[in-house]
Amino acid sequence: MKYQIKTLLSTFSLYTSSFLSGTAMGLTVAPVGAWFLAWIALAPLWILVVSSAKRKKSFSPIPLALAWGIGYHGLALSWITGIHPMTWLGVPWWPSLIITLFCWIFISLLGGVLVSVWAICLAYLHKQKPGLRILIATSVWCALEALWSAGPLWWSSLAYTQSPQNLLILHLGQLSGTSIITAVIVAVNALIAEAWINRETVSAPLRFVKLNLRYLTVATVLLITSHLTGWLLYIQPLAQPPAAALKVGIIQGNIPNGVLLHPQGFRRVVESYTNGYLTLAVQGVNAVLTPEGALPLFQRDLMTTSFFSAVREKGVVAWVGAFGEQGRSYAISLFTVTSKGEIFSRYDKAKLVPLGEYIPFEGIFGGIIQRLSPLDAHQVPGAANQVFDTPFGRAIASICYESAFPEVFRRQAAVGGQFILSSSNDAHYTPAMALQHHAQDIMRAIESDRWAVRATNTGYSGFVDPHGRTLWISGYNTYETHAETIYRRQTQTLYVRWGDWLTPLLLGLSVLGWGLNRQTLKIGIKDI
Repeated sequence: MKYQIKTLLSTFSLYTSSFLSGTAMGLTVAPVGAWFLAWIALAPLWILVVSSAKRKKSFSPIPLALAWGIGYHGLALSWITGIHPMTWLGVPWWPSLIITLFCWIFISLLGGVLVSVWAICLAYLHKQKPGLRILIATSVWCALEALWSAGPLWWSSLAYTQSPQNLLILHLGQLSGTSIITAVIVAVNALIAEAWINRETVSAPLRFVKLNLRYLTVATVLLITSHLTGWLLYIQPLAQPPAAALKVGIIQGNIPNGVLLHPQGFRRVVESYTNGYLTLAVQGVNAVLTPEGALPLFQRDLMTTSFFSAVREKGVVAWVGAFGEQGRSYAISLFTVTSKGEIFSRYDKAKLVPLGEYIPFEGIFGGIIQRLSPLDAHQVPGAANQVFDTPFGRAIASICYESAFPEVFRRQAAVGGQFILSSSNDAHYTPAMALQHHAQDIMRAIESDRWAVRATNTGYSGFVDPHGRTLWISGYNTYETHAETIYRRQTQTLYVRWGDWLTPLLLGLSVLGWGLNRQTLKIGIKDI
């Protein structure tokens, strides 16, 4: 009985340690922003998995990995609980709570599954040499992130744990996107973990643990070298020729989403954005950016609003968040309105938010959720290969959730996008989500080497330069207008040209290393 209790307590201690280390990783992002924890928070899981696999023949790392993944993703993405209550969508209070909890649990478990797949691989490698184990496990983590980001649900790469505080390491994104930042974080954690796993215990004169300095030294060198490389990219001067200057204004309307669903709130919406536009026009801006869905109208109805009358009067280009028709369906769109009040171009949101903009498992939830937008129509995503031309040159357009998908920005930069226009509406979430959203756009600005303009409904709106420095950021739940000068750029970083080349390279080196190691073992056996 005592043995069983002792075993139970030991198991509970292992799971608790794993969960707490995952929680520490979750503290790296907003609202806490303890980014430095990312460099040690994965090491405990590595130690637990490898050490347990060495001791037990039938060891399963899944419970440990699930505990870590739930701790990380569950805390980092806890802002999703802000969607409750969804009464403004016609969802009763209790069903709203159930749906919210389901979403939170689902994305937490999904993150746990990703970590579990990685941990199974790590456990399988417990007999391998530490160097090969580190290489393969790092490659697998990067590959899993790449695979996950290709789907509809994606947000919490290890790379974004460093944004916005650690701008030096974020500049590695110019080389191979988020994968290189993730790889460095995983590798540093792995080296620290291996320093513990391969430790020595010294008994005299006092009993103490001596970590393996070889692995600690390599971890230190990698950490310093990666930050030094980022610093060299960070100090590159930004060319700001007057001919490339563009003075852009943003309007943060601060309109509750519920107002958009009622006809009586529409007048307030139009007046708010029209007045903001007129204010910015007086300040001499070249263009004005509005948030996602700022004017909840179809394209054909936009022309009759006072906002368009103001555009025709003042002659300042506007990028307007509204809705574009696609047959009997519609898309969330961003329109370029010329100085003559005519539609010049349109970009349709390609990455839709589950439950927020379309209903997964519609057969289950479709009867509960009456509608997801101000329009009584079916919403569809835009094409993946869109370009967004403007009177000032081609832009990189992003609507809300797309900020989490680097490939959306990379592709548009590769075909000539000269500056980033990010139009969002985070009103139904928490302030932590808005800060994380801003952090995502900072990464996209650095990776593509472009100036970024963010217009959100309730915050945080802002302006970001190509080095990820926030020139201005709005308040939260406030009505604001602001103007800054950005500069159009045509540079192409290594990441923009080649994409994520590091992950395939790491996987290739892993296969080569694995093959050479097996060949060496075979030769050794023959010699014996």
